[in-house]
Amino acid sequence: TVGRLREIFRGGGDAADGWEKSWETGVTPWDLGKPTPIIEHLVKSGTLPKGRALVPGCGMGYDVVALASPERFVVGLEISNIAAEKAKQWSSSLPNADWFAFLVADFFKWRPSEPFDLIFDYTFFCALDPSMRLAWAETVSRLLKPDGELITLIYLLSEGAGAAGFQGCLYGRQRARY
Repeated sequence: TVGRLREIFRGGGDAADGWEKSWETGVTPWDLGKPTPIIEHLVKSGTLPKGRALVPGCGMGYDVVALASPERFVVGLEISNIAAEKAKQWSSSLPNADWFAFLVADFFKWRPSEPFDLIFDYTFFCALDPSMRLAWAETVSRLLKPDGELITLIYLLSEGAGAAGFQGCLYGRQRARY
């Protein structure tokens, strides 16, 4: 499956086209089909910040839905129209549907009306070309409140082993201090 994903991205076009094609063809090896286990654990622990949360590259939105509650409004940001539509279709009638929204936008260009208390990145960073990682950090800094919390779930890969051929890192939870 990772090999098929690499083929999709080598096919030309921009990154948005690659993500759209991966959802169109069902080549989504990162999709667990349920919320990320660490999110389920953190929600149950009651230790996550309340307020506004952002999940960039949210895919089917499982983590968005798991995080959403009367105390926490969650925005699932996705560059793929297909993924966002699928997320809306399966989740729109859930009991907590008033506490989340799915938007299609480019993470780096998107300008929300206010910053977030929490950003959860499940392998979004890993999927970026390494040349975009400084821009990721700058964008997170812009989107996160000064006392906000960033949670990343990324994994260590050998050079060239990632879905798009990029090297990732490890899980981390950090309270921002800018």
